[in-house]
Amino acid sequence: MLYANLNRGAIITMVAFTGLVFGFSDASAIVQSKLVLWSLMIIVSLGRVVDGFYWRSKFSLKSSAKEGFVRFALGNILTGTIWSLYAVLIYQQMDLLELASTMVVLSAMAGGAATILAPSKALSSFYSTMLLVPLSILALIDPTQEYRVLGFLGVAFWLAMLSSTAQSTSFLLQVLSLKERNANLLSDMQRKQTEIEQANEALRQANIQLDDNNTNLEYEVNKRTEELFELSNRDVLTGLLNRTGLKSFLHTALADANENNTTFAILFIDLDGFKKVNDALGHTIGDSVLETMAYRLNKFCKLPGLARWGGDEFILVLEDVTETDALALANSLRAKVSEPMRVQRNNIALDATMGIAMYPAHAEEAHSLIELADFAMYQQKRSQRGAVCVFRHETYQVVRQEESRLEGLSKAIDNRQLSVVYQPIVDANTHSLVSVEALLRWHFNGETISPVVFIPLAEKSGLINALGLWVLEQACIEVQQANINHTHALSVNVSVLQLLDDNFIADIDRVLTSTGFPAKRLHLEITESAFAEDRNAIAQIVAALKDRDIQISIDDFGTGFSSLSQLQLLSFDSIKIDKSFVMSMTSSNQAIVRATLMIAGEFGCRTIAEGVETLEQAHQLQHMGVSHLQGYHFAKPMSVSHLTDWLTQQEK
Repeated sequence: MLYANLNRGAIITMVAFTGLVFGFSDASAIVQSKLVLWSLMIIVSLGRVVDGFYWRSKFSLKSSAKEGFVRFALGNILTGTIWSLYAVLIYQQMDLLELASTMVVLSAMAGGAATILAPSKALSSFYSTMLLVPLSILALIDPTQEYRVLGFLGVAFWLAMLSSTAQSTSFLLQVLSLKERNANLLSDMQRKQTEIEQANEALRQANIQLDDNNTNLEYEVNKRTEELFELSNRDVLTGLLNRTGLKSFLHTALADANENNTTFAILFIDLDGFKKVNDALGHTIGDSVLETMAYRLNKFCKLPGLARWGGDEFILVLEDVTETDALALANSLRAKVSEPMRVQRNNIALDATMGIAMYPAHAEEAHSLIELADFAMYQQKRSQRGAVCVFRHETYQVVRQEESRLEGLSKAIDNRQLSVVYQPIVDANTHSLVSVEALLRWHFNGETISPVVFIPLAEKSGLINALGLWVLEQACIEVQQANINHTHALSVNVSVLQLLDDNFIADIDRVLTSTGFPAKRLHLEITESAFAEDRNAIAQIVAALKDRDIQISIDDFGTGFSSLSQLQLLSFDSIKIDKSFVMSMTSSNQAIVRATLMIAGEFGCRTIAEGVETLEQAHQLQHMGVSHLQGYHFAKPMSVSHLTDWLTQQEK
């Protein structure tokens, strides 16, 4: 850019310099110094013109820009220096007009340089300084007023030129930067366009290739799809639908039934006796049995909705059938399943238990229908194998309620849902308190569950030991802390399962030690049904308890199957007459009570009648010879705090 205006600048410089040298004096009056300076300026200017042509010719050959800048700067410095020498050396010969003219010319040259030399702030500033500052300083120090004014104007213009130079350089640099960015953007656009064209060409070739292979690919995709369906939806062993395939089939069946307003049935089939075959004959025979059974089922019904659910379980979807139709087909299918089969020289006969769930009567979702059919099958298997059962909501609710209660019972102690109440046992003659019976209560989901309901659940689930131990410990703690006469005893019921537990005696010892409750005040009530268990084991446990001064009562006497020989083996202290004989004093029940009293007399033990609700019953039992009474007539089961209040009232 500097060389672009070199020739024009050099010519202007020569013209301006010539005008100043020869314009203000006759040829005869021109001083030698002016001619020398003029000659130097002409030589330098012509040299710069020649250098400009030389640079342009080499620049096309991509020569070094640094080399050209150095030569240009040298020419510029020489030119500025000659101007400065001219001003300094000729100043004394200048009159006011010549000085003013020289100042104007130099200012004009400096102004032009601010634009032409804008690519180099240093050169532009140097050139303006050399042209204006020396002459302006000389004028400022001149004693003539007019000269000083010109000097001041020269300095002011020089400062203005410096500012203009800075602005011009900044603007030029911005322009160059913008130009460079535009050039880069243009280059990027051209490169991107080239890449796009190449990509389009590649895509065109790929499309051609895709079009050529489309037919073959479509065939391969269909083939692979069929293979994947078989792999993911078919059971490897039997070839029937697997769980994934069945769920897909049910999804379609549900949509069809919903659209056509029809019903369908889910038949859940479980083979009876297959586990024994698998365990006795091995898995190879077991797999052959499953293959044979799948073949039978498929041949018998020939329906697409037949699946192996897992193990020895199969599911059959019966579309557009009623419950009656499904039940009839299930019974026919069971007869087919139960036919003997010969597998690798083994004669094998199996049966099947089946459960049926109907859409939409029982459920409207596939997984729910399968669960309900499975539930019906399981309930039928619990009661009688080898039969068909249709799902019933009533049974389902009962079982689910039992499961919910069983789960709640397992957490009842931790959730503080259990409590102990106490029912007094009084002397039949004086009606004074003799002992209290501890009874367990369970509060679950806002209701009080009867012991008749949750005790069997606890026994069936194995929770009875933990619950029984909790009741014993809690009752000992509460009665020990209550204001109750220390002669009064505490009766606690003990399950047969507790008695037969290996740690029972150790648990009794631990509770008595930790609570400080006297063993002689503890009465354990054992139901008569306990005698149907291991008599010798029960006898040893009872003997161990008696060794600790713990008294034993036989609960619910007359409702079990004990015999005199069994009773003779045990050392017991009380017999409790079941409330069923007390609440209805028929002649036969009176005979049972008298027989019980006779047995108690022979063994030298007390009798306690339960369920006494009226004064008449109390008098009658007293006259018959019963020693102790218990029932609502005297007091209902109550908390330990209420028991203390009740005792206070009785003492008054």
